[in-house]
Amino acid sequence: MDDLTAIEKCKAGETEAFNHLVRKYQSEAIGHALAILSRREDALDAVQRAFLDAYEALERFDISRRFYPWLYTILRNRCYKILASREKHVAMSINEIEILAPRQKEAAYTNVRLVGRVLRELSAQDRELLTLKHLDGLCYNELAEQLGIPSGTVMSRLYYARKRFREKLDSIKNQANSKEMNDD
Repeated sequence: MDDLTAIEKCKAGETEAFNHLVRKYQSEAIGHALAILSRREDALDAVQRAFLDAYEALERFDISRRFYPWLYTILRNRCYKILASREKHVAMSINEIEILAPRQKEAAYTNVRLVGRVLRELSAQDRELLTLKHLDGLCYNELAEQLGIPSGTVMSRLYYARKRFREKLDSIKNQANSKEMNDD
């Protein structure tokens, strides 16, 4: 069943057809929510609520659009509501990163942890943009559609997000090198 058929069946009262959309997009949505929120529990909650919101708003869905970008807008708004409600941002614990990161050679594993640390230190907006671009492989036009902003704005925001990522990465590496030199 394709998305449009599932949506039409849902609108006709066949609520089970929505399961097709949930199964198809749930993993992707969790990954995106996790990139914004950094906490798996919050990400799962945001995804669940976003699917519920989408189901309830399905009558207003414009069938000329693709479903996931529409759902992503709902999910993104839900994620930012969760962020706003937090008194302060608590970074993902190292144990969660170890669960999410594949077990590889020690050097590669260390790099995964380093990238995770740098991403956690960035703003939610930078994490979201970098994840969509570099992990999901979206092009500028897809990013613009997904985020609801012009592609020129995407390019600018991505440039500065990458710059902040590099600066934080360099800072962490310099701290580690200084510590090694002091330990000798």
